[in-house]
Amino acid sequence: MSKLGRPAGPAADTLTTVLTAALELLLTEGGTALTPLRLHQATGVSRSTIYRHWATPTDVLAALIDVAPGVERSTTGDVVADLHAEVDLLCDRLRDRPVGAFLAALVTMAASDPAAVELRTKYVDDLVEPFRVLARTTGRDDLEVADAINAIVAPLVVDSLLLGREAHRDRAHRAVDLYFSAESAESAVAVEADEDASATV
Repeated sequence: MSKLGRPAGPAADTLTTVLTAALELLLTEGGTALTPLRLHQATGVSRSTIYRHWATPTDVLAALIDVAPGVERSTTGDVVADLHAEVDLLCDRLRDRPVGAFLAALVTMAASDPAAVELRTKYVDDLVEPFRVLARTTGRDDLEVADAINAIVAPLVVDSLLLGREAHRDRAHRAVDLYFSAESAESAVAVEADEDASATV
């Protein structure tokens, strides 16, 4: 008696075969190549098997993201230095494969597949989260952290995805210093004190 519901996951060798081919197709032909037909042609795995587990290019890309190795990082305790290190790491990842390819594919897929919009949001959030974690240790409120991280990270993503050029890391480093250097922290405290004093007058 068969059970209803989601099909069981693919066999380990099938998963490896399909995702290895999918990554190569993504890097050489782009996200639009991640179709059941194209994967069948590249792997010999039946189209029905591929379609059962990865019906859309977004499904394939989500599976690739799931198996992508994590990034090892270490922190020094110096928030500014650690944010500078995150800038360099993100710039390298945007330049190198496959992170840049993942993002480019997600932007393309999101135009026609709502599931890709959700996946893109999650993927970008995961890339940005290390910046947020570090920034929150400074005691700034959530709005200040969001503004600072947007100023640091957003131009890097625009450079890489929309302008097709290497991310401008020097500008991002300057943004880190602007928002998180000791001088900026002292300035923020002084402004806050002035505002408090004005409110009591």
